[in-house]
Amino acid sequence: MTPEELRRKPFFEDKNRAFWTLQSAGWSGYFILRALGGIANNMGPLYILPTAVATATGYCLTLLMAVAYRNLITRRPQVTWGGSVAIVAVASGIFSIIEVWAFAALFRGGEMPAGLQFLGAILLDVTLLLAWSGLYYGINFYLLIEEQNDQLLRLETQSSNAQLAMLRYQLNPHFLFNTLNSISTLVLLKQTERANAMLSRLSSFLRYTLANEPTARVPLSQEVETLKLYLEIERMRFEDRLRPSFDIDPRVARARLPSLLLQPLVENAIKYAVTPQEEGAEITVAAHQTAGNRVRITVSDTGPGLNAGTPPRIASTGVGLANIQDRLAQAFGEDHRFETGSNEAGGFCVEIEIPFELEQAKEAA
Repeated sequence: MTPEELRRKPFFEDKNRAFWTLQSAGWSGYFILRALGGIANNMGPLYILPTAVATATGYCLTLLMAVAYRNLITRRPQVTWGGSVAIVAVASGIFSIIEVWAFAALFRGGEMPAGLQFLGAILLDVTLLLAWSGLYYGINFYLLIEEQNDQLLRLETQSSNAQLAMLRYQLNPHFLFNTLNSISTLVLLKQTERANAMLSRLSSFLRYTLANEPTARVPLSQEVETLKLYLEIERMRFEDRLRPSFDIDPRVARARLPSLLLQPLVENAIKYAVTPQEEGAEITVAAHQTAGNRVRITVSDTGPGLNAGTPPRIASTGVGLANIQDRLAQAFGEDHRFETGSNEAGGFCVEIEIPFELEQAKEAA
């Protein structure tokens, strides 16, 4: 790994490197501050030598403490805190004995402190090692929480992707059943040329749709091309009774949305607008940019709409509208709008509003 890559890598991502960096920096700072404090109090340059011994002692003791803490941190709280207190007590005693000896032998000419002087050294070392232990546990508990959060995010993403894939895969058998049923009818009627043509278009449609991951978001332009392939299949059944039209603003052609999001809406319009009417119906797919950098997509028809006597579409479309609502919620959370209603001139309309996200924005992320 190059130095530039190391600089870009988060500091705590490499725990080993972060520990040694903080350990060395902390004890170096302790040595510098204590040495400068002694010199400032007229202790003389000789004060630096016992300070170096004390620093080295603290450095080595905290390395051993880190090994012990690494084994304690995943235990039950009673074991972790009880063991830590015992380790601090033992380490403080060892630290104090070596520190007192170093200052007595190297700085005071062998004069050992007693009473309050020795107690003061112990209290200082206990405070120092408690602070070190607090930092060690604080940083490591923070890293454990971050790791758990990352795992939760990964699990949520996997769950969301699995849900999207399930919803997406619901569409294929639903659509295939209707299409194969139509092909079967054509074969029974001995209209083999039309059946072959429908099979050819079905093959193209499936090849086009299966090329995308079930959780992928595709450009709106690609979704429209998929719809046109689907409508070519349906026009083999309905001929002039099915009259589709598209009104797509070129500015939103690259806006991304879940793949095969609009196909169930068009299928729904065919089922409830084209099929029951002898004259058929028009189906219009429109997409435009709105204020706030959003995309509004509408699929409308000239069928009977929500008039009395017609079955409620939301309750009887199977995987249609319910599937789309679930997929929008999975893909955009609450940052979307899904509404159904009647057109001004009759007929049924579904309106979807989603964030205007370009393909480049996904890649850059």
